[in-house]
Amino acid sequence: MQYQKTIVREASHAGTGLHTGCQTTITFKPAQPDAGITIIRKYNGRSFRIPVEVSSFMEAPRRTTLGKHGVKVHTVEHILAAVTGLGIDNLEIEVTEDEVPEIDGSAMPFVDILEKAGIVEQKKEKKYFKVKKSVSVSDGSAMLTAVPLDKFRISFTIDYNKPGLQTQFASFDIDRDNFVREIAPARTFCFEDEAKKLQAEGLGKGANFTNTMVISEKGVVNGNPRFSNEFVRHKILDLLGDLSLVGKPILGHIIAIRSGHSSNIKLVKELKKTTEIFSQEESETAILNSEEIQKILPHRYPFIFVDRIIELEEDKRIVGIKNVTANEQFFVGHFPQKAIMPGVLVVEAMAQTAGVLMLKKKDNRGKLAYVMSIDKVRLRRPIVPGDRLRLEGEVCKLREKTGKVRGRTLVGGKLAAEAEFLFSVVDV
Repeated sequence: MQYQKTIVREASHAGTGLHTGCQTTITFKPAQPDAGITIIRKYNGRSFRIPVEVSSFMEAPRRTTLGKHGVKVHTVEHILAAVTGLGIDNLEIEVTEDEVPEIDGSAMPFVDILEKAGIVEQKKEKKYFKVKKSVSVSDGSAMLTAVPLDKFRISFTIDYNKPGLQTQFASFDIDRDNFVREIAPARTFCFEDEAKKLQAEGLGKGANFTNTMVISEKGVVNGNPRFSNEFVRHKILDLLGDLSLVGKPILGHIIAIRSGHSSNIKLVKELKKTTEIFSQEESETAILNSEEIQKILPHRYPFIFVDRIIELEEDKRIVGIKNVTANEQFFVGHFPQKAIMPGVLVVEAMAQTAGVLMLKKKDNRGKLAYVMSIDKVRLRRPIVPGDRLRLEGEVCKLREKTGKVRGRTLVGGKLAAEAEFLFSVVDV
């Protein structure tokens, strides 16, 4: 079994943004299991949380930009590649300006920072996004395909038909050692004529010969490449950072030709469309369907918020599923212009799932599980039509007539809500 990972302690670095030229500081912080990767933009004394997922992507030339709540952070691909390549699942990345700092144009300095912070396993199983059928996208001359494979591999070809850069190809199985040794040191690059154009457009204000390789008709202007095919290796690095927007480590083979950030994101979006299909596999066959749940719980329409139970260990844990549709009665008034599932009903869904755990025991059949208290409630993200709630319950304490259960709600593998419930089992 592979376990999720985070870092042991905080680590910071101050530097210059590649495109904006701003002086900015980035701080990496540990995060709880299933929290995922979150960018936190510090702005005007406030903290804005930007989840690292495709819904946060914002179009911007020559870089990957994420944003939410009217704020954005530019050029995050090298940092996200470092996080992904090191197998880190849960992390907060705090940034003081609109762009992360660039160091030498590669991911290697960020690898060093994160490894010095210490990488630790967490007591929670790692979850993967498994490619189970071929998915392809194209964008002009750029093409990407994802095909099934029981590990993560990237194969990339570049051919720009320009003097100074020959056709290059590379293919790597993506694991920690291969990433650190073969991919992380590869630096960003641009052509000499492009550099002047970018700066004329107000980009590349922080670019210099230290953090960017410049290619003329005769080859690299500033120094020697670290690898004979360093340019294609850097394209793999960029792609790896963009693929992190899937939200989980990938199992599959990604084949790319001349792709850039926009086409990479097109592939991510196509992969995300398959999430609901692939999440409803035999491993999630219902242990209890809706009819069987209603034999245990007293709740009925329109106040039953768990559709099926897919895992259950008596006196230990339970996992339920709630599919949120646009037809839910509460969306009529909450809210007419922006449908959001009320937080109290998300808490109710967790409580009902935990109630099944309490009442499934033979000795408790026919009884009621009253909620006596609810503690440590946290609503992490809004839930909207189309979301599929994974409702997890874990027993903390259990006595003959009372029980304490810790509940969590996940959407797409990301933590959406959590709470602790104290139940009293009583006769009807």
